Amino acid sequence: MGAKSLEERSVAQAMWRGTLCKCPHCGKGRMFRAYLKVADQCEACGEQLNLHRADDFPPYIAIMIVGHLLVGLMLHMDMAYHVNPLTYLYTMVPLGIVLPLLILPSVKGSIVGLQWANHMYGFGTGQVD
Repeated sequence: MGAKSLEERSVAQAMWRGTLCKCPHCGKGRMFRAYLKVADQCEACGEQLNLHRADDFPPYIAIMIVGHLLVGLMLHMDMAYHVNPLTYLYTMVPLGIVLPLLILPSVKGSIVGLQWANHMYGFGTGQVD
């Protein structure tokens, strides 16, 4: 069984294009056809995009990013200003809900770009693994 030679793909470029919610191959077509629904293929270059297996990894990453930002902000505010705890309830709880939802498409696009660049799950091989 001979191994099929796969073209080298830039991981950083594919992830950046995915972060911008663009096709990891050409950077022109849209990655998503809805909020988090990956398009079947790129409208610009025809690259198949629906082979990804992002699953729960993007929400995990989004929650980790926002959690670290908010905890750091809360610690700074508490040490510098001695904030009333109700202020956290009115500010940090809404931010903790809204911010992950805002960054989730970019995080998922980046993960799909990573999988595409590494030929995972059939990306670029012509078959699903």
